Amino acid sequence: MDVNITGELTRDIDKLAASLRSFIREQVTVFKKKGVVLGVSGGIDSAVALTLCVQEFGKENVYCLLLPEKESAPSSRILGAEICENLGVSYEEVPISPILEALNIYEKKDQVLKRVCPEYDPEIHKTSLVLPNFLDQELLNVPYIRLIKDGETVAKHRLKAADYLELIGLQGVKQRSRMLVQYMYAEQMNYVVCGTTNKTEVVLGQYVKYGDDGVDLEPLADCYKTRIYALAKYLGVNEEIIKRPPSADTWSHYTTDEEFYWRMPMHIIDQLLYAQEHKLSLELTEKNTGLPGDTIEKAWKHISRVKDTTEYIRAAPPVYYLNR
Repeated sequence: MDVNITGELTRDIDKLAASLRSFIREQVTVFKKKGVVLGVSGGIDSAVALTLCVQEFGKENVYCLLLPEKESAPSSRILGAEICENLGVSYEEVPISPILEALNIYEKKDQVLKRVCPEYDPEIHKTSLVLPNFLDQELLNVPYIRLIKDGETVAKHRLKAADYLELIGLQGVKQRSRMLVQYMYAEQMNYVVCGTTNKTEVVLGQYVKYGDDGVDLEPLADCYKTRIYALAKYLGVNEEIIKRPPSADTWSHYTTDEEFYWRMPMHIIDQLLYAQEHKLSLELTEKNTGLPGDTIEKAWKHISRVKDTTEYIRAAPPVYYLNR
């Protein structure tokens, strides 16, 4: 059987959009709420979710929050505001920097960075957390900090496990703070909080527990990122948002998902995930991705390890039941 993976991921987008709108309507009805609150980041996932919600409920029943912090890219705020205005949706900007400053997140982060990178100066350097490109070299899952000055990389420093975990813990407070604000507004308005996590992120555990997964409904969680792009084009999402490289946007230097989490181009990771999910043959996966068989097999092993190590993120909290 011959399968075109990209074709499978991009077909019947009109039917998919209709099904997603129905799902959103159904879930809001189940919760007996009046409308939807979304955090809008200027990224493609929130843009698609927002457009679907507006189409289903009307602009008057959707409320958006822009939740920047001092390390956010300026384009996040600009593009987020632009799509809200284009759709006629009411929105509010609520910077989360005061929350992070109250918890000393920036100061603690700088302490780690100075320990790892002796030359680091927060006044002149921007930073990003990256991993080696999987397709360019042997699979060494060693993260490193990149220092950027005037748009140029001036240093790279490998991270020890303890330093990496500390930075991840500090960065995760950003997503958790954003969700705290969204629920404050949603409960005041008697609205639900709509999530924006896609299937590529779900499968790889690419989100923060009780952060961007702390929502009432996830309309996009069974749509690979490739499908999100197809939805965006079908729904008429701003071209600037479609062209913008996806990112969590939590580092002072805009760091793409491809640089840190995927370690390969989006269309490749999605094809590998789809092939693994549907148990496609190695030969068919080679034909679709253009990658040699040994690289694909290494990638599948890598993906399986990532799934295993992030299983706790997807798992519901275990509950102890009396008398069982």
